[in-house]
Amino acid sequence: MTTDALILFLLLALLAEILGTVGGFGSSLFFVPIAGYFMDFHSVLAVTALFHLSSNLIKIVVFRQGFNKNLILKVGIPAVLLVFVGAHLTRFLDTAFLEIGLSLFLIVLSLALLIFKNIEFQPNNVNAITGGALSGFLAGLVGTGGAIRGLTLAAFGLDKMTFLATSAIIDLGIDSSRSFAYFLNGFVKPDMLPLILWLMLVSIIGTYVGKKILFYISESQFKNIVLGLVLLTGIINLLHFV
Repeated sequence: MTTDALILFLLLALLAEILGTVGGFGSSLFFVPIAGYFMDFHSVLAVTALFHLSSNLIKIVVFRQGFNKNLILKVGIPAVLLVFVGAHLTRFLDTAFLEIGLSLFLIVLSLALLIFKNIEFQPNNVNAITGGALSGFLAGLVGTGGAIRGLTLAAFGLDKMTFLATSAIIDLGIDSSRSFAYFLNGFVKPDMLPLILWLMLVSIIGTYVGKKILFYISESQFKNIVLGLVLLTGIINLLHFV
């Protein structure tokens, strides 16, 4: 990656981190398709997982005011178990198929959330476990499952700080598990280390900027902006294969 490309990549990663923090979906929803312009899909999966590890550690510190232990167990355990399954399957599926799948997933999900604004899961154990399992599986398979996890947690009426702290702890478990799986798959390479160090700095700055923005923009307003960007990202990605 050239110096100019690296600077552009880090600026886009910073934007993804800010949007992911404020939107509550996590940066991978934006970062995965962005990174796809700069590296192959397997490398994208590995870099995303490692980037998210540092990002979620920062979020746990920044939003440490509280977290919901009950939901960490009910959503987090199935997520961590299923992310390994999804990550393992990436060895056997064609990367073009996975990228098209990711694009369609982003388009369908964003449209559903934009059109059906009151869509939500019922706050019960079945949906907590199912939502956790699905978010973990998608995170391992296509690199992002934060939107499903966000919908699952939103059903339980958590305040913003508790929501972000709880989501970050669950995501930390997901990223630890899939990073190990990607390492076993041979996706994690030594030459990624310098980039990961830069992304750690990006995660610190992006999380703090996102926290500041949370105090000035309503969640409903920003959610529409975020979903619009997710839809646009999915369409642009899909056009590569048309």
